[in-house]
Formats: sequence, C-alpha cells, structure tokens
Amino acid sequence: MNRIDLDGRVAVITGGSGGIGLATARRMLASGAAVSIWDIDEVALARATAELPALHTVAVDLLDEAATEAAVAATAAVFGRIDILVNAVGLEGVRAAVHEHDLAAWRRILAVNLDAPFIASKHVVREMLKRDYGRVVHLSSTAGKDGNPMGAAYSTAKAGIMALTKSMGKELAATGIRVNAVSPAAIEGALFHRSSPDGPNRAIARIPMGRLGREEEVAALILWLSSEDCSFSTGAVFDVSGGRSTY
Repeated sequence: MNRIDLDGRVAVITGGSGGIGLATARRMLASGAAVSIWDIDEVALARATAELPALHTVAVDLLDEAATEAAVAATAAVFGRIDILVNAVGLEGVRAAVHEHDLAAWRRILAVNLDAPFIASKHVVREMLKRDYGRVVHLSSTAGKDGNPMGAAYSTAKAGIMALTKSMGKELAATGIRVNAVSPAAIEGALFHRSSPDGPNRAIARIPMGRLGREEEVAALILWLSSEDCSFSTGAVFDVSGGRSTY
C-alpha cells in the first residue's frame, strides 16, 4: 500500500462504519490522519472501534441538521479543526420500477443519499473556511451516470451528488477547499451481495476489466483526493469502474 501523507490532518467520514467508508478510515489512519466516523448505527460503530481503536466516533442521525451541526462542533472541539470530509453515507433501498415505486421509500432513498451529504457539507465547510483549507470527497456511483433499472431513486440521488460536487467545487474554487467525487461501479462486499444476490455476473459483464472492484481500490482514490496533492482538481467526478463509465 502506498502511503499518502495525511500527517496531522483531521478527517470526518459520514456513514463510515462499514464498506468503503471503513476501508477509507483504515487507510487514513495508516496515513497519519485522525479519523472521526459519524453514523447512526451504534452497533456498527462499536464493531469499527473494536477493529480500529484509534477511531473517534459520533453516533448521529445525519438527516437531523441540528444533530449534525453539533457533531461538527464536538469533533472540532476534540481535534481543533476538520480538514477532510468524506461523505460515504448511503442507502440503496428497495428495488422497484418507477411506476410501482412507493413514494415514502423514494423520499427516504433520496434523503439518505443526497440530503445527508448536503447537510454534512454545509456545516463542515463552515468549519473548513475558518482556516481556508479543506478537502471534500462525495461518494457517487456509476448508477448516477448510467441509470440503473429498478433503481431510479438511487440513480437519481447519485446523479444529484455529482451536481452537488460540481456546484460546490465552483463555489469554493477561489478558497483553499477542493470538492470532488468518486463514482464506483459494483464493488465486492457484503452490501453488494445483499442488495444484488443474483447480480454479480450481470455487473461483471458490464465491466471491461471483468471483475468487481474492491473497497480498498476506491479508498485509495479517496485518499489522494483528500490530500494536499489534490490541489488543481475540483468539481470533478473520478471514475472507479474498471472501464465501465469513462465519461
């Protein structure tokens, strides 16, 4: 594993108690960062800290703006600042055709995947602006580029994340804050197999490299986007899809 210099940096990972978020936390800790994971699932947070005792954790409903603002204040009080925000919070939710989709389920999927990153970004960026430095990385998906059948809500939310990234990148371009997104294709892991029990072969068939991605491969790109070396890239969406989506 190549070590990217994050010495002395303070990172927040929303939804970071498992999957790509936890893989990113592992690598950030190994690269010298202090890492705070924010998640609503206290059991998952306990598992994460059992594996990585150096983690700082905050149990928070990321759809509660006041609670998220309090999490920013609490984390900044512990570490003195926040340098990096990785928005890995997400929910695939139910699979249904649009004409059969439940409206409450639709709204829940959009809220978790789009509202929560917006709320976290709003309040963490305010903290970053105090020092004119920051790196924000949103987790999008190839679903947001291509649109997945039976997954319109998730695809719509992930397309929204791309637009949020572009808007934030332009708004903050004249500051020391950079905002980018990563767009993975299907990634090997328990979440993928739970959400798509019959899907691995179909997913692999759409990936020119002929395999699923790995969580640590996505984390590697997130780390570079979180570093000082990412100095002239902002408002961009970076492909992590084995060649599936190259635009």
